[in-house]
Amino acid sequence: MSYRKLEIWQLARDLTIEVHKMTMQLPRFEMYEEASQIRRSMKSVRSNIVEGYGRRRYTNDYMRFIIYALSSNDETIDHLEILYETDSLKDRGLYENLHERLQRLGIKINNFLQTVEKSNKKF
Repeated sequence: MSYRKLEIWQLARDLTIEVHKMTMQLPRFEMYEEASQIRRSMKSVRSNIVEGYGRRRYTNDYMRFIIYALSSNDETIDHLEILYETDSLKDRGLYENLHERLQRLGIKINNFLQTVEKSNKKF
């Protein structure tokens, strides 16, 4: 099996693309501020899932990277909220869509983490 078959990675991949596209619509002054931060935090979600998967034989490492992915997802939500609250992101529909999808991803990452934790306790 590949990390590409994990639902959480697939959702993170899709959101990485959508967040990147969203940042291209922001005011120019945001390109090196919040736009850069939100792109990096979203990419971190995806990358930490991949890195954790590569260490799946070492459950504690696996869980650590999934926790990093969850934390980066929370950070991405915060950056999105900052962009909307400061009127840099004016499209309410886009904001609500991304916000909802990021929250769902966070729930799925958390559920995935709990599953990994439970499988570790069996041994």
